Amino acid sequence: MKLHPQGMYLVNGALQAEAPAGVTQTDARRGTIAYSILEAHNTSGDMDNLRMKFDSMTSHDITYVGIIQTARASGMEKFPLPYVMTNCHNSLCAVGGTINEDDHQFALSAAHKYGGIYVPPNMAVIHSYNREMMSGCGRMILGSDSHTRYGALGTMAVGEGGGELAKQLVGRTYDMAYPGVVAIYLTGKPHPGVGPHDVALALVGATYANGYVKNKVMEFIGPGVANLSADYRNGIDVMTTETTCWSSIWQTDAVTEQYFVRHGRPEAYKELKPADVAYYDGVIELDLSTVECMIALPMHPSYAYPIRELKANAREILAAAQEQANKQLGGKVQMDLVSKITADGRIYVEQGVVAGCSGGTYENICAVADILRGQNCGNGAFKFSVYPDSMPTYLELVKNGAVADIVSAGGIFRECFCGPCFGAGDTPANGEFSIRHTTRNFPNREGSKPGEGQISAVALMDARSIAATAANGGYLTAASEVCDTEYTAPEYHFDQGVYDKRVYNGWGHPEPDYALKFGPNIKDWPEQPALTEDLLVKVVSYITDPVTTTDELIPSGETSSFRSNPLRLAEFTLSRKDPAYVPNAKAVHALDEARRAGQMPAEVQAVYAALEKAGYHPDAAATNIGSAIFANKPGDGSAREQAASCQRVLGGAANFACEYATKRYRSNCINWGMLPFLTDTPKVLANGDYVFLPGVRKALLEAADQMEAVAVKADGSTTKFTVRLGAMTDAERQILADGCLINYYKNH
Repeated sequence: MKLHPQGMYLVNGALQAEAPAGVTQTDARRGTIAYSILEAHNTSGDMDNLRMKFDSMTSHDITYVGIIQTARASGMEKFPLPYVMTNCHNSLCAVGGTINEDDHQFALSAAHKYGGIYVPPNMAVIHSYNREMMSGCGRMILGSDSHTRYGALGTMAVGEGGGELAKQLVGRTYDMAYPGVVAIYLTGKPHPGVGPHDVALALVGATYANGYVKNKVMEFIGPGVANLSADYRNGIDVMTTETTCWSSIWQTDAVTEQYFVRHGRPEAYKELKPADVAYYDGVIELDLSTVECMIALPMHPSYAYPIRELKANAREILAAAQEQANKQLGGKVQMDLVSKITADGRIYVEQGVVAGCSGGTYENICAVADILRGQNCGNGAFKFSVYPDSMPTYLELVKNGAVADIVSAGGIFRECFCGPCFGAGDTPANGEFSIRHTTRNFPNREGSKPGEGQISAVALMDARSIAATAANGGYLTAASEVCDTEYTAPEYHFDQGVYDKRVYNGWGHPEPDYALKFGPNIKDWPEQPALTEDLLVKVVSYITDPVTTTDELIPSGETSSFRSNPLRLAEFTLSRKDPAYVPNAKAVHALDEARRAGQMPAEVQAVYAALEKAGYHPDAAATNIGSAIFANKPGDGSAREQAASCQRVLGGAANFACEYATKRYRSNCINWGMLPFLTDTPKVLANGDYVFLPGVRKALLEAADQMEAVAVKADGSTTKFTVRLGAMTDAERQILADGCLINYYKNH
């Protein structure tokens, strides 16, 4: 794999460093597939500053209640575009009694009232339904799940926080500067046993840490594309999220066309390819024949190694991974990977899982069945589960015998469910090692609770190598080592009747008088204050990890059951990273409540006395007090807005960071009225410091490059420093000034 350090031109399908005679770089930029799709969806008339409307949207049952509640509060009367609501995350009512199914019934009633599409629990995982039923060449889909990626089907899809979906529901646009476009130039053909997750992990390992594709579009082109099936392409594409790219798109061909024909939608196909001359801001050349069977060790998809290399250097690599993981865990518990090396030098794992939008596809599971046919997973500690991605897939796997082959080998075949991806299904025992064809292996993504002394480890692998490991009784085995497997690749027959009989499709037929069905856990968003001219915040958590994931900001797993209740969910904010955050944030919120009641607590009086001494004369009675956190690089991972909104409902007013890991998390902060400050001097701050921001509202609305800030220490000393907010649209500045997106719509 080669990452070119500079942009390159694609000229009649060949890469070259220089532009052809008479062609400018500006003109050549228009030659990418991405440009043509973005131009077709841009309403601003200015391709440097995009204002986009999408063809359809999608959410699952962790996010759709909050989105609809936000849109209702903002004046929505009907869904202005097709909106798919799937029920694949909170499908198990293991926590909270009826509240998960209450959310599902709320969604069904909303589909009736506003004209939406409701996919019942266990019918399909979110991305599989959208691939099968909503994708189309040249379309754009917006989803409130970070793995909203349908580029392999010619569809630019974007995973964002709920606020961005609410904007579409009230007729507004998705606003951003034109992104860079990076070509992924594929050549060659994968070897037998090398699956899509192997290619994906190799790409993530090569791009995540260096930010090569951060907030850019990954455009897959080149002769190697033709050597990949549609399922294979989808499996690579869904993992582009883990590179921190903004979106993805692939050139389309007869394979894509056949996918749409097979799914009864031939009109969704059209050929997409770069123009004769196209300029890319970066290029990754990848020869697919060089990709080996891979493993991503705990606790990130980018910690990727060839399985061959891991097995040859097991003790050294596992010891390094173990040390890195324990550093991330902060001493709460100790992960032990080295103990998985047996006396004969092999690596033993206790669990294998193939699931969801990345692992549970038809071809992956057929390959699993081919490897396990006539084999035995054994009756030791190792256990193996498979979750199909949709009921049409499940039905075909029953018909062709794949389910029988897997179950006969000792595997467990389950329902369509995303749980293993975020810690709500097949949680291993404490200390166990799980290998999974899912999207992420972040801390707690397997369901353990380090704060309660539990830890298990997850590594990512392709379904084929997981099946090979299962056939070997749990001893780590690459699929390439199983040379006698015959991959039968049975043809897929899609039966849309499975959906026609159960999915409610109300698009274009809203029923305004239909009553929404509220469960007792579904609550409205609490009111949020507008930004005052000056602002005082207290740092209540100071996180020094290189990256802070959204799973650490608001844990996944069983907490997802409470996502329709903002205040109840907020009790879990940073609970696995900094258990002191919630009580500390609440204490600051109480200070502001006292201020608004006409009181001035002694702690705040002391802060203002220090500011007076430093020459500042703020109106304390008219200055909001909020909490804030510092983190080096927050926001890697999920698109769910609760990573920001939970801070906000506890009184959070700002974040301080050296950089933000993803656009979507920064957008969530903005849409919830949380000032996303950037600082080049993080050592100025410490946990417990107050920060005074004089004239912050004026500076925000006037788009000042820098803002003055004053840190007030516990001993009364003060230190001046500067902060930045970075590039923002006028609308984003006004949202922050109004206090949140809901307030913005009420005011404008």
